[in-house]
Amino acid sequence: MVSTTEIAKDVYRISLFVPEINLEFSHFLVRDDEPLLFHAGLRGMFPALREEVSRLIDISKIRHIGFSHFESDECGALNHWLEQAPAAQPVCGLVGALVSVNDFSIRPSRVLTRDDVLSTGRYRFRFIPTPHVPHGWDAGVLFEESEQTLFCSDLFHQWGLHKPATEADIMERCKDALLQSEAGPFANYVPYTHHTGRVLETLAGYRPKTLATMHGSCYYGDGAQALRDLAIIMHDVLGPKAQEGETTSIGTIRT
Repeated sequence: MVSTTEIAKDVYRISLFVPEINLEFSHFLVRDDEPLLFHAGLRGMFPALREEVSRLIDISKIRHIGFSHFESDECGALNHWLEQAPAAQPVCGLVGALVSVNDFSIRPSRVLTRDDVLSTGRYRFRFIPTPHVPHGWDAGVLFEESEQTLFCSDLFHQWGLHKPATEADIMERCKDALLQSEAGPFANYVPYTHHTGRVLETLAGYRPKTLATMHGSCYYGDGAQALRDLAIIMHDVLGPKAQEGETTSIGTIRT
């Protein structure tokens, strides 16, 4: 099942739902002078994505292909897109370029470092490194400054098929997804470190109005508060837990 929705001005969410695993995979096309595709997608999804993108633009005109981190659902089909769009270039952080992308890609990356800005014409995308948030040393996100859209990758992960975008609270679904990640074959897919809260607070400081999520509904509203709520949930679900007999700053834990 494929659906396409304009979630912000000139930003199109192209989502494929895979019922076998009860999960949506969303990819975002920015239609501008130099079109940007954020999330290249899995190789197996490429034919369906190419058809949907071609309804919106001439795919040979794509100039930038971005993603948060090196993972198959984010950049598995990267080279397929680069073959279709001869002027296109991968866009990623320095770590991603050095440790994965430049070896994998048929063309070198455009490397962005903290607060570098990528212009597509009318829109400006600020790069924010987010190591290990949501995954990987190489992780980073893009923030579109004029419409205040945060392309936040796997943050706010939600299982199931939902509305393309919503103003309703999504935090309970996000909490459920994190709780499910504590067991089963995908256990520990979201790391938690002493930097996690700081990274999420940095993102909250940009005050996004739209959260462009990869898995589940995009969110309209107070993105800063949503990020701070997510930080609390991640700490409560994934953070360190005191064990019986362990000495902490408030004394020895007894049960």
